[in-house]
Amino acid sequence: MKLRTSVRRLRRSFRALLRQDLWQGVQIKREKLSLGNDRASWCVCPGGLSTSSVIYSFGVGEEVSFELELIRRFGLCVHAFDPTPRSIEWLRSQRLPGQLLFHPYGVADFDGLARFLPPADPAHVSHTLLVRETPWPAIEVPVLRLATIMKQLGHKRIDLLKMDIEGAEYAVLDDLLASGILLNQLLIEFHHRWPQVGPQKTKRAIRSLNSAGYRIFHVSASGEEYSFSRIADS
Repeated sequence: MKLRTSVRRLRRSFRALLRQDLWQGVQIKREKLSLGNDRASWCVCPGGLSTSSVIYSFGVGEEVSFELELIRRFGLCVHAFDPTPRSIEWLRSQRLPGQLLFHPYGVADFDGLARFLPPADPAHVSHTLLVRETPWPAIEVPVLRLATIMKQLGHKRIDLLKMDIEGAEYAVLDDLLASGILLNQLLIEFHHRWPQVGPQKTKRAIRSLNSAGYRIFHVSASGEEYSFSRIADS
């Protein structure tokens, strides 16, 4: 585990020297708790999480160890979202607790149908809105704005939102901030390592989140997963 973490940090620093990555540190101290399997873990601040917390998790694929650990530790419900057919089929084949509420659609900065491109490797599950080389045909899947989803589900707030949506996070963040939606915690995987994205998009997203009162309390060793906490008086 420690060796793998060190290797990830070295790779990140090398990519940062080549301006293919960024070296962003934490901005605020918070109590931290890592949940989920090693290659699918996320860092949360356990303070404030309870049975009444509203949790959204976008982009679950075929891995829900994080969501299941949240349920086990805090006795809460998790709303999980993924519009890709393979993920939907996999989730429906699992024996999952009733507190994991699955919704077969995705999040975007618009309501409607989105054109998703599959991965080049058929062993992988993640699709993306971004243009990329793939031998497989695109699919159309339903997506909704975060404000629309909250209205449909009857939620006035979100205590924790996790987002791993393969490069579409930048447009969703812009829409989230423009809508005035407030989150207590935001966990997000940035995809600036992709050549069609680049570090500048992530730098801009972090600046926008900082301006809205969010501060980073954890960055993964790979520099891809970020955990933000909102300052209460912002």
